[in-house]
Amino acid sequence: MTDAQFLRALESCTLSPAEFGHQGHVRAAFLCLQQGEFAEALQRVRRAIRNFATHHGSPERYHETMTVAFVALIQERMFESGVRGGWPEFAGENPQLLDAGVLGQFYTRAELESPLARSVFLLPRHAAGLTAPADLRTAASGQAAPA
Repeated sequence: MTDAQFLRALESCTLSPAEFGHQGHVRAAFLCLQQGEFAEALQRVRRAIRNFATHHGSPERYHETMTVAFVALIQERMFESGVRGGWPEFAGENPQLLDAGVLGQFYTRAELESPLARSVFLLPRHAAGLTAPADLRTAASGQAAPA
């Protein structure tokens, strides 16, 4: 499937869910970043993922922090390496991006599993040694949040 066909199938929700695992998400973000600036590409990726998840009966699967973080990380790698070629070359030069666990370098598991991270973008506190918001700290400890 060509890149144009892939994006068209994703955005029209005709892509098979089996073809839209983590690597499919990274490919979509890469292709959108090739075609536009960061903000425009991010909006396009958000819309495509949300629509796809809703179309397939799982709107709750959309994750804002993972989406924004991956789009930013992909753009960073595109600028660092310079984009020589298309998706196959980029994927081959950046295999770490194809590992869904790569965000563990920037976020704790509790942060990524929180409802807050799913609904809004959280800055990566883990890598910077910053403290997580109170609701995440208490969720990780099993204690109730202070009133």
